[in-house]
Amino acid sequence: MKPSIPSLISTALLLGSAPFTCAERLLKSTSLNPCQTNNNFSATLFDVTFTPQNRSLAFDVVGVSSITGNVTIELIVLAYGLNVYKTTINPCDSDDFQGLCPMNEGQINLNSNADIPASSLKQVPGITYTVPDLDAKVQVYFNQTSTGTSAACVEAELSNGKTVDQKGVAWTIAVISGLALVASAITSGLGHSNTAAHVAANAMALFGYFQAQAFIGMTAVSLPPIVASWTQNFQWSMGIIRVGFLQKLATWYQRATGGTPSTILSNLSSSSVRVEKRSMQVVEGLMKRAISQLHNMAINKRSNAGSDQTDSSTQVIVKGIKRVGFRASIEPTNIFLTGYIFFLIFVIFVVLGVVIFKFVCEGLTKAGKMKGEKFQDFRNGWTTVLKGILFRIVLIGYPQMIVLCFWEFTQKDSGAEVVLAVFTIFPMLAILGWASSKVIRLARRSIAMHKNPAYILYSDPVSLNKWGFLYVQFKATAYYFIVPFLIYILVKGLFIACAQGSGVAQAVALVVIEAVWLIAVCVLRPYMDKKTNAFNIAICVVNFLSAIFLLVFSEVFGQPGIVTGVMGVIFFIYNAAFATILLVIVLVASGIAIFSKNPESRYQPMRDDRGSFIKSQSQLTTELDALGATARGESKHGFHTTKSGARIEDDDDSWSGSGGSSDRTPQVTQSQTAYTGAGGFGHAGNDGGARHLPPYDRTGSMTSSQGRFRQQGASPWQRGAGYE
Repeated sequence: MKPSIPSLISTALLLGSAPFTCAERLLKSTSLNPCQTNNNFSATLFDVTFTPQNRSLAFDVVGVSSITGNVTIELIVLAYGLNVYKTTINPCDSDDFQGLCPMNEGQINLNSNADIPASSLKQVPGITYTVPDLDAKVQVYFNQTSTGTSAACVEAELSNGKTVDQKGVAWTIAVISGLALVASAITSGLGHSNTAAHVAANAMALFGYFQAQAFIGMTAVSLPPIVASWTQNFQWSMGIIRVGFLQKLATWYQRATGGTPSTILSNLSSSSVRVEKRSMQVVEGLMKRAISQLHNMAINKRSNAGSDQTDSSTQVIVKGIKRVGFRASIEPTNIFLTGYIFFLIFVIFVVLGVVIFKFVCEGLTKAGKMKGEKFQDFRNGWTTVLKGILFRIVLIGYPQMIVLCFWEFTQKDSGAEVVLAVFTIFPMLAILGWASSKVIRLARRSIAMHKNPAYILYSDPVSLNKWGFLYVQFKATAYYFIVPFLIYILVKGLFIACAQGSGVAQAVALVVIEAVWLIAVCVLRPYMDKKTNAFNIAICVVNFLSAIFLLVFSEVFGQPGIVTGVMGVIFFIYNAAFATILLVIVLVASGIAIFSKNPESRYQPMRDDRGSFIKSQSQLTTELDALGATARGESKHGFHTTKSGARIEDDDDSWSGSGGSSDRTPQVTQSQTAYTGAGGFGHAGNDGGARHLPPYDRTGSMTSSQGRFRQQGASPWQRGAGYE
């Protein structure tokens, strides 16, 4: 008996990753695509399903042919780019293909449910039915019997219904990321500033890694199936989330503002959508009823007998950002507005959450169900906290809006959407740029006055709540590192958004960008401590490795297909493992921060001694404490504002009670003079007499132990800040 199509197809599935559990084993193909020019056969319907449990092959094929005469069918089975099987079938010798002997011009209908012999099933490895996102296909050549030349070539992509693109995975990742951010906010409100800073830094780094994975999926490189599916799990971080009524709203808005919505998803029954995979010759059809146009542009214009259906069909190739939108069932013209709407929704929900939490805290306090000191800083200055949270949201949405807004400039879906992009991305760049310059000015003022950037950056709660999101994750001497970070994201996002026409250019650019960033982070080690540096360096290493894999996927090296296929599986394995490890680390840290009675004990004090300057650190008893209290303007009665209302974070240089004084000289109290003398900070630091004044503890007594500590040399602030 001649080999049957299912047995040949099944032989292709020889490679794979770890098996996924499945309810029903099957192999299917729902698309038929061209694999050569000058084809003379096209299919308007192609649906083939092989079910091993009952050994049945159900196929339904409707096509249009301009081939006449007897042909032989040559089948080539490819798995992960490797040619694993090849055979030739004579339709005249097979009962299943009598409709092709001989072939005639016009429409061809093949509809059958064939039985597969048990001997053929033994050739199929069990892993075939469970490996996700198979990279396998069958190519079929129709060769003229008389001449041996190929009259047409079509290929069928294979699937077992298993994929790593799972909504459950995407939502789980999103929820854990959100919980980590919430945990850091609650921990900060409870006064555990060190713990909150660590949890927030790790959560932001994790979120950045997810966005980097989404960037990979948005490139115009033809990705292996498993890579395209894996990166699709992270597109929620870019706002690519399908909600039915929002799609209708986006389409309405585009029409109302003069745009023309695309209709790719609504016309799947009359157009063929080719989603780029591993190369221009390896494509995946993602719809059940699609027409594969087998002619190139020149052949399409030629009139063939009985080819009315073929001529009326259209073919659309989607790649890059459009591929991501198509896989999410979002029209290409709705991608920008979808991401924009979800960014606004995120902002609104966060603002509402903060306001509701404020009223809940006040209600519980008045009802006596919550102690008055709980979240006291938040309740007293919640508007300032809200401003800082809004700035943080801008930073979180920065990569998303960089890509979507600049991509919209290339698409011009409608005039109003272009205006939205302009008035979103440029103010966002201005806000982050101004905030970064503000931090740099505060740090430089602190260095000039006190030889330590942490002094001013952490002493004023208004400055810390407003601008802290830009520098708390870094050590004090690396306050400026937010600027390189913003530039890194900007350049990376510009290549993703504006270089959609060349996947190779994007891949090369990402390798260079990630290499430079990895070197910068490894050399400078700008983050707050060793653990946070290790966490971020690990992410940079994985991002750089992913960029190298992306360059290989672009086929710039011309490697064999098997190399690309296997590297696609490796890409999924190491990224899945790494993402799991990061999620566990962040989840455990968040849980400890919320449920531990003393989460601060898990973290060592920062070397820049920022904790000594942060408000409400009553547990500290060293000489650092009194200077921190003085820097904050605290007395024994608590924190107070200046008479003129001037703050450290104001643009003027005053930070004393006489904010309107012309010389802008800080007022120095007796206790502050003692501390500046002991620590070597401020204007009084050069006064030799002041240096011999003993430190002043909380009770007003002078201790000999503190005196000995003072005589040991340079201040620990200077040593911790890197000035030794």
